Amino acid sequence: MRRSIKGIFISAIASALLLTGCSAGQSSTESKKEEKVSFENVPERFADGDGAKIKVIRKIGGDDHTAQYLAGAKEEGEALGFQVDTYTANGDTAKFHDAIAQALEEDYDGYIISHGDDAATVNDVQKLVDAGKSVVTFDSISDLSKIEGVTLTSQDDEALATLAFDKLIKEQKGEAAIAYLWVDGFPPMVRRNAVYQEKLKENPGIKEVERFGVASADTSVQTQNAVAAMLNKYPKGKLDAIFATWDAFAIGAARAIKEAGRDEVEIYGIDVSNADLQEIQSADSSWSYTAAVDPKLIGAVNMRILAKKLAGEETPQTYDLEASLISQKQIQASKEAVNMANLSDIVDGWGVSTEFEEDWMKVLKDHYKK
Repeated sequence: MRRSIKGIFISAIASALLLTGCSAGQSSTESKKEEKVSFENVPERFADGDGAKIKVIRKIGGDDHTAQYLAGAKEEGEALGFQVDTYTANGDTAKFHDAIAQALEEDYDGYIISHGDDAATVNDVQKLVDAGKSVVTFDSISDLSKIEGVTLTSQDDEALATLAFDKLIKEQKGEAAIAYLWVDGFPPMVRRNAVYQEKLKENPGIKEVERFGVASADTSVQTQNAVAAMLNKYPKGKLDAIFATWDAFAIGAARAIKEAGRDEVEIYGIDVSNADLQEIQSADSSWSYTAAVDPKLIGAVNMRILAKKLAGEETPQTYDLEASLISQKQIQASKEAVNMANLSDIVDGWGVSTEFEEDWMKVLKDHYKK
């Protein structure tokens, strides 16, 4: 009986010690998280380990390009120890502006605004700046350049349009009847259209016979229906190619061409995503070329510029991300399925950039690495 009591007593002490140890461990971990951390050569703004609270607000949505862009911004921000919240209005202007107004009330440290295309966007951003907030914009109205301290970023839209349309001109030997898929009202579209119009003047053998364009949550579906009607209107030999200024257009066009069995009509597009690559590498795809910038990289670079602003470092007023031309032959020659993760194995320099990535950012990334 004594041995039994003694065993119980020893077990109780051991359990108490174990619980004490666990409790102490938790306290140590919690205190470590709360402890102010000093990073060598890290700007004072981030040297205490507090990070920052960021909101990314995009007007357009419903496409893979948007998903990739938001993922790039979020991953880069979280790697730096930031809290990053994202929102897409899916093309709804009222929701877009409401989201910016609400985000100001929620007191974020910095904002990335994507595809703000109207005067109201300028007013929204001015309010953010007046409240002492840092702002980076992407593919937004050029009047934002009038607001001091705001950086306007974009894909090099002139280069994108030039790469894709020059290839169309060359492949079609300067003589072609084409359909133009484009929508007005968005800054990048305006820039791409300017290149297109100039190229048409320089190449009178390229004739636009039809055009279509709408920006909505079902752009690809509407485009597919529109292109299907075009194919019925222009039988074989009457339509040679399609110039698609947005991948949502190109996806819809590719589906319509496939259903109609009209693979002689080639697509020259702009932008790329996983869904696009899946279409391009299919054996019966008519999507021959696409000019693009990695959307995930765009989001990441936008976040780096914002981080520099928050750190009080100098940033440019404008920045264009370099474009690449991707061919169907490159994609289909790959021995494995090509996606956004391994596209860099096919296209030199794809998805990689050290622009605005400062040494102190690398320190933060090492510290917050999971």
